[in-house]
Amino acid sequence: MEILKQQPTVKAPADWFTGDVWFDVIHAGQEPSRMRANMVRFSPCARTDWHSHAVGQTLHIVSGIALIGTRDGTVIEAHPGDTIHTPPGEHWHGAARDRFMEHLAMWEGTGDGSPETEWLEKVSDEEYNAPRSSTR
Repeated sequence: MEILKQQPTVKAPADWFTGDVWFDVIHAGQEPSRMRANMVRFSPCARTDWHSHAVGQTLHIVSGIALIGTRDGTVIEAHPGDTIHTPPGEHWHGAARDRFMEHLAMWEGTGDGSPETEWLEKVSDEEYNAPRSSTR
């Protein structure tokens, strides 16, 4: 058994996020593990840029209201306790405009050294404000 040293909280880079976002790396597996897990905290209206994970990503909503969008225009409003899986493909996620949101983000590295995440352009206000469906 190994107790892993907790890393300091990090402010997310503006190159990949809009608004104030902070994360704690929970686990960044070393070969042969490909597991990645971050606790991510979004201020109201904050969101990721469009991005894609090589083998998908799973988001477990801890607090607040999460918005998750896909290129086909679908936006889902997810609530604490909801777990959303995004398969490989472009998506974004962030907080609703009126409250903070925290989620556990889990994904895997590729195992072959290729990038596990491809970061793309900013999510527009129109995309962020698109009609959405709720998990409730």
